[in-house]
Amino acid sequence: MQKEEYERIAKEIFLAALEVHKAMGPGLLESVYELCLIKELQLRGLVIESQVPIPLIFKGYELSKEYRVDVLVEHSIIIELKAIEALLPIHEAQIISYLKLANKKMGFLINFNVPMIKNGFRRFVNNY
Repeated sequence: MQKEEYERIAKEIFLAALEVHKAMGPGLLESVYELCLIKELQLRGLVIESQVPIPLIFKGYELSKEYRVDVLVEHSIIIELKAIEALLPIHEAQIISYLKLANKKMGFLINFNVPMIKNGFRRFVNNY
């Protein structure tokens, strides 16, 4: 995927998150925002997978630990959702780790429990 396509999809992800936040407001469960965001992204014509497993590979061995990405957009962009009081460095470390483990170039950490969604929306890149 070319950078222009990443940027186009990134814009759609932000606009979809904005639409969900505008419609639902803060204060709901993460699972509610996940379902709403998935539907909004699908309505925008994007290919969406939810709760995608990421295996843990160490020195070529697949170990018995599996992580799950909340939402994967167009098989390329990871979205990790939160509905918490404040994002912490551990949440940033989580999305960065997912990007590395899944070998993906772009990801978003979105916290819906904020008055304005732009304050809960963070972008991360990995070898972009």
